[in-house]
Amino acid sequence: MGIALILIIPFLGTLLGSSMVFLIKKDLSPKLEKFLLGFASGVMIAASVWSLLIPAIEMSKGKYTWLPAAVGFLLGIVFLLVLDSVIPHLHRYSNKPEGIRSGLSKTIMLVFAVTLHNFPEGMAVGVALAGAMLGNVGITIAGALTLSLGIAIQNFPEGAIISMPLAGEGIAKYKAFGYGVLSGVVEPIGATVALLFVSQIEGLLPYFLSFAAGAMIYVVVEELIPESQAGEHSNIGTIGVAIGFVFMMILDVALG
Repeated sequence: MGIALILIIPFLGTLLGSSMVFLIKKDLSPKLEKFLLGFASGVMIAASVWSLLIPAIEMSKGKYTWLPAAVGFLLGIVFLLVLDSVIPHLHRYSNKPEGIRSGLSKTIMLVFAVTLHNFPEGMAVGVALAGAMLGNVGITIAGALTLSLGIAIQNFPEGAIISMPLAGEGIAKYKAFGYGVLSGVVEPIGATVALLFVSQIEGLLPYFLSFAAGAMIYVVVEELIPESQAGEHSNIGTIGVAIGFVFMMILDVALG
């Protein structure tokens, strides 16, 4: 499978999910949305462990094989924390914008919130693909493809979750679709930048893998899980996490 296709697969998941705004007349039910948010969380957690952290530890050399994974993971957390503090954005169930003050509309800040957590997903695919292309035994092209597919699958409901509520608030469907697509454009961009950058610094690959894992876990803990647990029926979100985690684990072990 072509490198370009692996890089763009996650974006295609967002694209297809956003297109649901044309096919489904009613907004997503709160229970279904909680399940989908939980499912996305489970997929990202499993991907961070099996596709990124474990390979990072396995390819590390020396006495402290855990060190690159630990350092990279924490740097990924800090990186997203800084972006979260700087980029103006608004979470769906909040009326208080985060990041620096801006005159941006509520819609744009909602899109920025989704875009913010799509970036580390694209970066993760790029880093994994770079490892496979460098011939590292810890990562294969099949493994990078599996990670890309897993992220695309969890991007599908995320695309619907951003576009359909926007349409429900009175925004034209084609605009809501456009905003959903726009939120996913950052993924192939992040993947390509990561691929080109990491390919030049092979010795730091374990750090980059765990960095991507830390960035994704930040998104899960900061945004996806809290939204899936808000209000009533939080157990549905928990079930979604379990199913998403097992699904991605099986996908990675079977195909990666």
